[in-house]
Amino acid sequence: MVSERGLDVLRVIVTDYVQTREPVGSKSIVDRHSFGVSAATIRNDMAHLEEEELIVAPHTSSGRIPTDKGYRVFVDKLADHRPLRAAQKVAIKRFLSESADLDDALVRTARLLSQLTNQVAVVQYPSLAKNCVRHIELVELSPLRIVSVLITDNGVVEQRNIDIAPYTDAVGLHGTGLWLPELRDQLLAAVRDLDMAAAAHKTREIRDTIARRVQSRENLSGIEAQQLTVLDVIIEQITINRSDRMVLAGTANLVRTEIDFNKSLPPLLDAIEEQVILLKLFAELRLDQTGMAISIGRENEAFGLEETSVLSTDYESSAHSVSRLAVLGPTRMDYSANIAAVRAVARYLSRLFSEE
Repeated sequence: MVSERGLDVLRVIVTDYVQTREPVGSKSIVDRHSFGVSAATIRNDMAHLEEEELIVAPHTSSGRIPTDKGYRVFVDKLADHRPLRAAQKVAIKRFLSESADLDDALVRTARLLSQLTNQVAVVQYPSLAKNCVRHIELVELSPLRIVSVLITDNGVVEQRNIDIAPYTDAVGLHGTGLWLPELRDQLLAAVRDLDMAAAAHKTREIRDTIARRVQSRENLSGIEAQQLTVLDVIIEQITINRSDRMVLAGTANLVRTEIDFNKSLPPLLDAIEEQVILLKLFAELRLDQTGMAISIGRENEAFGLEETSVLSTDYESSAHSVSRLAVLGPTRMDYSANIAAVRAVARYLSRLFSEE
């Protein structure tokens, strides 16, 4: 059992080590902090912390540095939950409010978070699976090319160009002009304000109706073949799950902290590049009672990130969609400031989407 003073000693060891990257000794603690006890007493407290595996000596006759377990106790019990400064809050609100669309908002969020924390920032795209279709538009770009635009209730815009094959009948060469308005009206009537699963189902019903008309025939007519091509693309647009996409910023920050990684920086860079590992890690993280999910050092060993800390929370892109926002960096980071930044940015991002 660590005493209250022992926990205070742990707090200053973590804080000083994060600031200086130098092991912290008892004399330094006495000189820099007002404990009102001798260096010998602080050494006894540090010995107890070392027995509890909360601090460790990196080499002989040195000061002490926190262990992963020490960082965990600091985050759970000792970190100051200080809010951002008023100027920072104003800057966040102004910067995010200038976003042109969802993609721009997420890019801005990642850049902003990496600048506030000096870590790698990761923002997960909202999942279309939980949203509704607000609008589908089919626009003829040329006789043989259509653009299909899907807009969801949280502002996601999916756009696809569709090339269709020409067909010839007794009248001549045909493109889309004969059937496009009718198909567009059918889709609008079928999917507006439906959740993604229902919208995909309704679109498939339209496709199946067309397909049934030609089941008894050996070949599709030219018009029917073109319609089915378009409908296949629209179904793919509706069913795609964009929560598998991420926006990242601040990877260059890892270069500045490379000394904090022993041999695990290459796996972290691989995880950032591949993103699949990060998605799996996010799926494992669970929010605590404060709304944060924090995973430190060896707690990430299963993902090859045993020298990495992840600070994460959720943001709401609509009433139906919750996605993840996080920063990644070395275990030696300013947890108090970074937790405050992650919370604040997530809150403003959620507010931005709720106002749309």
